[in-house]
Amino acid sequence: MPRLNTNIERLFYPIGEIAKKYGVNVSLIRFWEKEFDILKPKKNKKGNRMFTKKDMENIDIIFHLVKERGFTLEGAKKKLKENKQDTIDNLSIITKLKEIRGFLVEMREEL
Repeated sequence: MPRLNTNIERLFYPIGEIAKKYGVNVSLIRFWEKEFDILKPKKNKKGNRMFTKKDMENIDIIFHLVKERGFTLEGAKKKLKENKQDTIDNLSIITKLKEIRGFLVEMREEL
């Protein structure tokens, strides 16, 4: 019998999972949805928000600007409007550097 690939990416993520991933309250994700027009989650028949992969990428950017870099909401909106790609590129570099650091720390612990 064929085995299911558990690495298959899902199409939608519930708001609770999103909040848990970022360590924030669900209410903050709902607030960001109202504040940032780049977040457009789908809603199921019950009205529950279901976020796509694209929404997750946008939340990554918003989280980076607001929580990690300390931008105000207005500052983050302005940054996204003026140069979203620059922010995406910076976030990508930071993510890669964190991965490399994690790998190096793991190697050091094994020595």
